[in-house]
Amino acid sequence: MVMTGGTSGFGAVAARRLRGGNARLLLGARRPGTDVFPLDLADLSSVRGFAAAVRTELGDTPIDALILNAGLVRPDSDGRTVDGFETTFAVNHLGHYLLLRLLLDALAEDAIVVLTTSGTHDPATKAALVTPRHADADLLAHPDRDRGADPKPSRAGQHAYTASKLCTVLTARALSERGVTAVAFDPGQVFGTGLAKDLALPLRIAWKVMGTPVGWPVRRFSATRNTVSEAGNALADLVFRLQSPGGYAALRHGRLVGLQPSELAREEKTGQALWRDSARLVGESSL
Repeated sequence: MVMTGGTSGFGAVAARRLRGGNARLLLGARRPGTDVFPLDLADLSSVRGFAAAVRTELGDTPIDALILNAGLVRPDSDGRTVDGFETTFAVNHLGHYLLLRLLLDALAEDAIVVLTTSGTHDPATKAALVTPRHADADLLAHPDRDRGADPKPSRAGQHAYTASKLCTVLTARALSERGVTAVAFDPGQVFGTGLAKDLALPLRIAWKVMGTPVGWPVRRFSATRNTVSEAGNALADLVFRLQSPGGYAALRHGRLVGLQPSELAREEKTGQALWRDSARLVGESSL
C-alpha cells in the first residue's frame, strides 16, 4: 500500500489500522523514517522522486491500495509553489494527480484508489466556505488570471480549497471511467487535525479546541462533524473494503454512506477537461 497524509491527524489513525492488518504501507511525508519516504506535494520533482523510490522499493510487487489523503487549506490564494502554481491547488490536486499518473501502471488489477475530498465542494452541504465556481485547472493553478476571482483574500483561499476538492472528486470519477476502482472519501469536518495550521491564530485555536471533548455537543448535532478516530477508521474501512458505499463515500454521524457529489462534479466534460489540462500542467500525456 502507498499513502500520503498518513503521519498525522486521521491519516495516522488509518495508517495504524492498515499496518495492523499485516499490510506493508509506504508513506510519503516531508520527514522520512521507517517506510516513510521524502515527499513534498508542492514540488513536482519531489513527487517524481517519491514515485521512483516507491517503484524501487516494491520492485515487481504491485500496489494493492493507493491512498491520497494529504491536504491543506490556506488563508488566501497568494502562495506559489516552486513550479509556479497556486499552493492549495498544487498540493491538494496537482501533486496527487501526478503521483497517481506515475504509479497508475504499478497498481494491481484489483487495486483500490482512495482520494480524500471534502463536502465543501458541494453547495448542498451548506458549509461555511465559498463553493467552487469551476474546475478549470489553468485558472486554479494561476488564480491571478481568473477574472471571477474574489478580491477578498480569505474568500479566494476558501475557493482554492473547495475547488481543489472538487477536482479530487472529478479525478476519482475519471479513474472509475478508466476501469480503476476509485473512491472519493468525504470525512466531513474533522476538528483537531493539522488542516488549519496555516490559518489565522483564532481559527487555529478554535479548530484545536473543537477537536477536544469540548466540541462534543456540536459534533453530536451535526451530521458532517466527526472525530479524528471516526474519520481514520472510516478511511481504513474503505481501503480494506469492509464497507463499499460507492464512488463517493461520505462520513455522516460517524458512519459511511454513499452520496451523490455536486452537480458540477458529475459533469463528464468538466472531468475530461480537468484530466487533460492537469496532465499538461504536470508534463504527462493526457492518456
